[in-house]
Amino acid sequence: MTEIGELPERRPSFKFMSGFVIVFVIIAIVVVYFLSGFFFVGPAEVGLVKRFGAHIKTVGPGLHYHLPYPIESVVKVNVSALRKQEIGFRTVSPGRYTSVKNESLMLTGDGNIVSVEAVVQYYVKDPEQFAFNLINDEQVVRFVSEAILREEVAAASIDEVLTFERDVIAAKTAERVQDVLDQLNVGIEVKNVYLQEVSPPEQVVAAFDDVNNAKQDKEKLRNEAERYKNDLIPRAEGEAVQIVREAEAYAEELILKAKGEAERFTKVFGEYKKAPKITRTRLYLEMLNRILKDSEKFVLLSKDGVLKFLDLSKMEEGGSR
Repeated sequence: MTEIGELPERRPSFKFMSGFVIVFVIIAIVVVYFLSGFFFVGPAEVGLVKRFGAHIKTVGPGLHYHLPYPIESVVKVNVSALRKQEIGFRTVSPGRYTSVKNESLMLTGDGNIVSVEAVVQYYVKDPEQFAFNLINDEQVVRFVSEAILREEVAAASIDEVLTFERDVIAAKTAERVQDVLDQLNVGIEVKNVYLQEVSPPEQVVAAFDDVNNAKQDKEKLRNEAERYKNDLIPRAEGEAVQIVREAEAYAEELILKAKGEAERFTKVFGEYKKAPKITRTRLYLEMLNRILKDSEKFVLLSKDGVLKFLDLSKMEEGGSR
């Protein structure tokens, strides 16, 4: 019997409630534990599911489930983002940069020093290799790119690096960096290598400007000389052609004249053979006429001891009248 004033014992009810709460908490923990296996992969990502550390499958964007940790886990890799590494400088904030001298200063093939700032752009082409074969992609890409870029700069002269070989050096660097990364199996695809700024070191900028000015003056004088040559040579060639043609015309004239004289002599010789005495007298008189063309002509005749005087010039005048 229960004594008056004593409360009844409720220990069994309390124990029941405590046990229920513990079971509920355990169930809740188990549920939360299994719910932790749900994961979401973004539109630009892929999910690499691992079971006890070994890769078992790759899933695309969307909601997925894997067994909770530590049985399974997921590594998400962004395969669409364009990643970049800066060589010779660092971006402090948008529009602000700082130089990294130990990276930018490089030796050219002709023994000069040049400051080269480059950007390497790349994508993830193999998520599994990128996630499991690589610890730090930034360091690997920067180290490989800087080493190869130095080799390419060392194979060219400073003029080539600063002018027309810049794009060639960038293209060769990108190709060689890709080859090395493929050999390392890191799952990276190089998109581009840009040489953003290539310039001489600050200590020699003034001297380098003087050299460039001298080269520009040299090029200017060379162009002027080339222009003068291009003007003089055609003119001289034209004059030479004209002289040759005049000489050819003169030679042709002499040849024709000689032919005419030869034909005339042949005709005269034919007449001479017909009447030698008359022809000889006529030729003699014609020659005298040519010789004494500008002189007064007189003929003195002697017959029977009497000299007669004949003025041929007056006869010619009379005849001309």
